[in-house]
Amino acid sequence: MFSETALNVALSQLMELLNISTATVQWLTTAYLLTLGILVPISGLLLQRFTTRQLFVAAVCASITGTFLAAIAPNFSFLLTARVVQAVGTALLLPLMFNTILVIIPAHKRGAAMGMIGLVIMVAPAVGPTIAGLLIENLSWHWIFWLSLPVLFISLIFGILFMQNVNEVSKPPIDVLSILLSSLGFGGVVYGFSSAGEADGWDSPKVVIALIIGAVALALFTWRQLTQEKPMMNLRAFRYPMFTIAVVMVLICMMIILSSMLILPLYLQKGLGKTAFEAGLLLLPGGLINGLISPVMGRLFDRFGPKWLVMPGLVVAGAALWFFSDISAASTAAFIISLHSTLMIGISMVFMPAQTNGINQLPLELYPDGTAIMNTLQQVAGAIGTALAVSIMTAGSKSYLSGSANPADLMEILAGFTQGVQRVFIFGLIVAAAGLVLSFFIKRVKIKHEMPKAGH
Repeated sequence: MFSETALNVALSQLMELLNISTATVQWLTTAYLLTLGILVPISGLLLQRFTTRQLFVAAVCASITGTFLAAIAPNFSFLLTARVVQAVGTALLLPLMFNTILVIIPAHKRGAAMGMIGLVIMVAPAVGPTIAGLLIENLSWHWIFWLSLPVLFISLIFGILFMQNVNEVSKPPIDVLSILLSSLGFGGVVYGFSSAGEADGWDSPKVVIALIIGAVALALFTWRQLTQEKPMMNLRAFRYPMFTIAVVMVLICMMIILSSMLILPLYLQKGLGKTAFEAGLLLLPGGLINGLISPVMGRLFDRFGPKWLVMPGLVVAGAALWFFSDISAASTAAFIISLHSTLMIGISMVFMPAQTNGINQLPLELYPDGTAIMNTLQQVAGAIGTALAVSIMTAGSKSYLSGSANPADLMEILAGFTQGVQRVFIFGLIVAAAGLVLSFFIKRVKIKHEMPKAGH
């Protein structure tokens, strides 16, 4: 998760050092998301065909290889290839982690375990930009990757020594057509939205074509999964209402988190004149608070269920987004830190409790499919949220400057940029309000089954 966001701070420096454009450098993020969008849907199949140890070792080896290649990368194409190899590791590891938790942790203790996962997933992207900013100012961008390598090697050694096989290997048949449709569908949608959010815009032919191909392939993929006896990704999981609500809640959280994680550092640097390191420091408290209270929210979920966490959480997040919609060049550092921290507290009250409650409703045989669906749609929501945020920001800025008497004036450009950023937070507020309406329908799931112990 650190690898996913740490490079974002270095993008502007990479543009200068490697002599590439904004549209080109964004591929370091787009290619990463694209790889996840293609591989994560297949994870449900992989979880049933290979043992826990095999998948873990393969995932960490891919991460080590990609990270090492990125650390020695002499040019852009080499670095881009390294990012794709890195993403292969992430795409295997995330669903494996969630599935392992579901297998070995009894349902009545699962909230606390998922809260611990929340700590890991939220803290790493939060500290990523800060640590990366520090490394860039004092060393070079290569050190973002050198820093990760020892940790990955230690993980591999511990995995080889102590990892147990906890999943049942059933060797389901490989449906090549489903894999192809899934890759075209999710890959097309992620690529289309990512390209639209970067430099191409919504009316670009390649964006339109990618989205059409993605939509058609996803429709065919869905039809094929629902008509097969043993589908690659069992979409019958959506028959369980709490799982469906959980998926929507996770999508809402991902859209809010990723759009704000993109827009806030941008505004702090371009609008308020902060350095990359200062921007990272300002956003660090919110990310740390989110991570540290995730286990607390997990234990509260085990005790009280999801409703009395999810509803207040969306109100808290909505309030923070409403105040953020008034952000300006006069906003103080304390104002931004407190609002960002409040937003992160609200998100942590929603994310893991809703997700755990939804997966708890699924029968045992749908766990691999449930985690694959959840993780795939998180990546898609991330791409959509980021693209919409950039589009709304650009449109808001253009709208302001079109009515300006002097659109070339630097103060007017800043005012236009500020209006665009404010509109992104209004969009986030609307998304949170939709989630609040949906939260009235959330109910605590009664567990009717338990997993056998690992090794049995």
